[in-house]
Amino acid sequence: MIRPDPEASRTSSSSPLLEARELARTYGPVRAVDGISFSLELGELLVVLGPNGAGKTTLLGMLAGTLHPTEGEIRFRGELRDSASTEWRRELGVLSHRTFLYGALSARENLRFWGRIYGLTDLDDRVEARLSEVGMEPHGDRMVQEFSRGMRQRLALARTLLHDPALVLLDEPFTGLDLHAAALLREVLERLRDGNRSVVLVTHQLLEGLSLADRVAIQARGRFAFLGSRSELPAGEEERFYRERVALAEGGRGAGTGPGPVS
Repeated sequence: MIRPDPEASRTSSSSPLLEARELARTYGPVRAVDGISFSLELGELLVVLGPNGAGKTTLLGMLAGTLHPTEGEIRFRGELRDSASTEWRRELGVLSHRTFLYGALSARENLRFWGRIYGLTDLDDRVEARLSEVGMEPHGDRMVQEFSRGMRQRLALARTLLHDPALVLLDEPFTGLDLHAAALLREVLERLRDGNRSVVLVTHQLLEGLSLADRVAIQARGRFAFLGSRSELPAGEEERFYRERVALAEGGRGAGTGPGPVS
């Protein structure tokens, strides 16, 4: 497996890879994200659960740098993240609803295209390693337009991992997948937990998310209603615990606070 460049870690290993401090994002009177704080160590997989409209996608957008926080700050490797800098973006991989794949190109051609954009020198080795990692090596020369939704999602994950990012952000990766495709993707995501990268996975699918989590956050009405280790959730009663936390958070905001947050 290809390992990240050790020179990328310039700060002390005692610093979390990622820190969010009192993040908020407003849209007029709506606080889509409302004072969220957490840290993420290298090697951890944080799953952010929550209903539609909880502000999960807005939170992920701020972590990815596509949205600017209205309040708060984000630190990467202990340093305040500069939105104008491209250096931290080289260590970031994002998988969103859009796959950013070209249907008229083969799987290998798509990865080579993105590898050239990243400026990778050992491109052929990386392409083959990533195709193998997501179980797509037998389909490497097929046109992407022939692929099922699940196959496209696995290839999009290969694109996300091509440059060995230290931080991977996944936005609803199981959306639109049948049970078989979701199981295959889950197997691939489980292999991300190799200690060399951190992952934030946003989903509203409780069981899929919990099966992968080291740590769990439950987000509702723009806030974290719970943040803790997977072991802190009551075994066999995870769904009840989740529903209770969401209900408390949604009821605790009260009336007269304006329209609900966007997702």
